Amino acid sequence: MGQLGAINKLNRSDDTAPAGKTGGVEGSSFSAALQGATQAQGTCRPEDVARAARVQELKAQVANGQYQPDLTRVASSLLKFLAGGA
Repeated sequence: MGQLGAINKLNRSDDTAPAGKTGGVEGSSFSAALQGATQAQGTCRPEDVARAARVQELKAQVANGQYQPDLTRVASSLLKFLAGGA
């Protein structure tokens, strides 16, 4: 079989571009938004870094079987929650 219209295996006409493969303004604005989101994720507050380190430390303790929470604080917090004062 031969070619149909202006379409061949190497070149496609503009109306047959695959979905999601648009160029121009839409593609560059999405790229800029993605780049901005990546930069925003890279700038963490020191509190966030400290919290992430503490979470990793606690995960390691749980995995090793060494985590021992303060049961008095847990009970106090649970009572506050159940009383509706959390």
